[in-house]
Amino acid sequence: MTTFTKTTSTPDQAQAEAAGLKWLAAATPEAADAVVEVIDVSGTTVVEKRVDTVRPDPESAFAFGKVLRGIHDAGAEAFGAAPEGWTGKNYIGSVEQSCTPTDKWAEFYTEQRVLPFARRANLAPEILQQVEKACENIVKHAGAPEFNVPPARIHGDLWAGNVLFSPTGVVIIDPAAHGGHPHTDLAMLDLFGTPHLVDILAGYGDPDVDFALHQLHPLAVHAMTHGMAYHRALGEAAAEVVKNYPA
Repeated sequence: MTTFTKTTSTPDQAQAEAAGLKWLAAATPEAADAVVEVIDVSGTTVVEKRVDTVRPDPESAFAFGKVLRGIHDAGAEAFGAAPEGWTGKNYIGSVEQSCTPTDKWAEFYTEQRVLPFARRANLAPEILQQVEKACENIVKHAGAPEFNVPPARIHGDLWAGNVLFSPTGVVIIDPAAHGGHPHTDLAMLDLFGTPHLVDILAGYGDPDVDFALHQLHPLAVHAMTHGMAYHRALGEAAAEVVKNYPA
């Protein structure tokens, strides 16, 4: 077996990633092959089975959609619940983010996922106000059917770079795993141009996803970490949320 060694910034980050991968892989039997295998974790390094990549194809994408649905359906104890057995910090990339178990998704999403990043992103005042208004409206609509879902077991950072097409199918890497809304993973797949997304969604079950709503978090993260290139997109997504969920 060939391996890949990843070096993280802190031991907590390495342990969190390993715990997240194992938690996702344990969701269903099918997930065991769709989540990269952790060989060892020590200090700031995670040793994983190396994934050989091939050209993306629609059949693998469709099969991955079915597996992803199974991972989500395995559930979590609460929104913001950490992977089983992990009590340390949660990270998206190398950035720490809160993971405090919460009963209501709207409160978890706005208070622990969107606002902390938006408020540190040096946004223009009018954009920040739009994001804060969107979050306020999300909380006001907390009882909406599309918000009132069971906590899913989500990857949490499922952009295209963390979706590897291998000779045996899709393999996912580098999670920010926690209990969340399943559409958050799907919206991130859309935001960063995952190949054959239509086929992934078909395999998943053709969900009706409010992409703007669920892209507020990754856009806020990128607005903070990557700067002004994401500020306008974040403001536009927030404006759409305000329109779709009026006060």
